Amino acid sequence: MESMAMNDHFWKNKKVFLTGHTGFKGSWCVLWLKSLGADITGYSLEPPTRPSLFESARVDEGIRSVIGDIRDFQYLKKCLGETAPDIVIHMAAQPLVRKSYQDPVGTYATNVLGTVHLLEAVRQGTGDPVVINITTDKCYENKELDRGYRENEPLGGADPYSSSKACSEIATSAYRDSYFRSKDGRARGVALATCRAGNVIGGGDWAEDRLVPDIVRALMDGREVIIRNPNSVRPWQHVLDPLNGYFTLIEKLFENRSQYAEAWNFGPDEDAAKPVSWIVDQLFMFWGKKSFWKKDQNDNPHEANLLKLNCSKAKSRLGWRPKLGLEEALRWTAEWFKAYAGGGDMRQFSESQIRKFMEAGYVPAKTGESKVLKEAHVSCS
Repeated sequence: MESMAMNDHFWKNKKVFLTGHTGFKGSWCVLWLKSLGADITGYSLEPPTRPSLFESARVDEGIRSVIGDIRDFQYLKKCLGETAPDIVIHMAAQPLVRKSYQDPVGTYATNVLGTVHLLEAVRQGTGDPVVINITTDKCYENKELDRGYRENEPLGGADPYSSSKACSEIATSAYRDSYFRSKDGRARGVALATCRAGNVIGGGDWAEDRLVPDIVRALMDGREVIIRNPNSVRPWQHVLDPLNGYFTLIEKLFENRSQYAEAWNFGPDEDAAKPVSWIVDQLFMFWGKKSFWKKDQNDNPHEANLLKLNCSKAKSRLGWRPKLGLEEALRWTAEWFKAYAGGGDMRQFSESQIRKFMEAGYVPAKTGESKVLKEAHVSCS
């Protein structure tokens, strides 16, 4: 099937309210939508790390950047009302499994009540925006199956982070059915959907206790990497691929608010599910160094060993396909961090990667390597 393109013209002058815009994925989202001419208001806490993509790429330039907490309902409602957005993208979250073990109350307050605050602010508002809530692949009840989970499978979570995201999904569904959908099932003004993506990688991610940032810090410091779960398999993908899916879904929601107001998976192709040890070795190779890591012998909290998504729904109904093969995603990630280490202009570099992503089609080669195709859009098997 032919891969469908984003409608670049759709976004010009669209008013977007984005929570979590100072985070890794949120910063990439701002840079991309700003390049398409969107009018962006970001609402978030201060950048969660130092350094950060938000600061190194000057993400706040040309947008309204509001420092606020989604747990502060009145301030969130005020800012949302002043924006009167066409589109609401909810990314603000406590995103780390290990931190959720350390601070379960804060995790649930942010990920569950924060979602409720946003949805309630939308409900009490005067407009009818398209709203997407970005959750995670970890919202599924993980039975360590060797196949991808589908959107209609049970939600759950063995750790506070995963279960908080399942709760966020359930709250979103309840708001959609209670307030944003008429009795005959048609959308009533506000169109509300959720998006579930896997482990995203890319330049500018500096989060603690996350694989790629840990590797990059070790590479820059010239030391070995300590890996907690080298055999764990994850559906790795470059951050621009799920963002492309979110934007495509938003455009579809504007066309038909009933047909697309539901949950969607956005994950990589099957061959992008690789063990942690493989990711480490590849990043070292793209950095130009010999792989140098050892297993963490400490007693760490439980994390899933196997988790995959079935994305056939997004492929068949949205026409979305992942563009970057895993090797190419890792190469782009390494190139970003090497440019950063060399003192490059990271706004320009990030925007150049976005343009490159939009202009070319990428498919995983059968040899296991990724190649760039000259055609603008191609299908992936």
